[in-house]
Amino acid sequence: MSDPTPLTQASEGDRLVVNAHVAIPRSELSYRATRAGGPGGQHVNTSSTRIELLWNPATSAAVDDAARALILERLAARLDAEGNVRVVASESRSQRQNRDRADARLAELLRGALVVKKKRRPTRPSRAAKEARLQEKRRQSTKKRDRRRGIEE
Repeated sequence: MSDPTPLTQASEGDRLVVNAHVAIPRSELSYRATRAGGPGGQHVNTSSTRIELLWNPATSAAVDDAARALILERLAARLDAEGNVRVVASESRSQRQNRDRADARLAELLRGALVVKKKRRPTRPSRAAKEARLQEKRRQSTKKRDRRRGIEE
């Protein structure tokens, strides 16, 4: 977050834009094309259209230390043994479309991990709210008590 100017979509050619402050250089992203499973007949048996995208947040220069700590903490379950975040896309028959989908998934995953949650401020119920609650309890109690009296007679 050292660059105060927000990144634009125009710079997306050599970077994967995550948000206004984080853009990952394409040189840090590792793509691997493999054969996709599932239905598709002969095409799926001969084409490597499934895309695996790997990115290592621990060694990335695209994020500062605070953002790195958030990513490593919140995506710990998604990290492999080398510390890579792995995203897979295989919905399309087009390798290019799957690559774009993998990029979009990684960006969305990182956007979610970088959201700083607002600290909850503890509050107390107002005096009027307490009175209203107690008044309702009294009303319920009276209603139940009156029903019991009707049965005993």
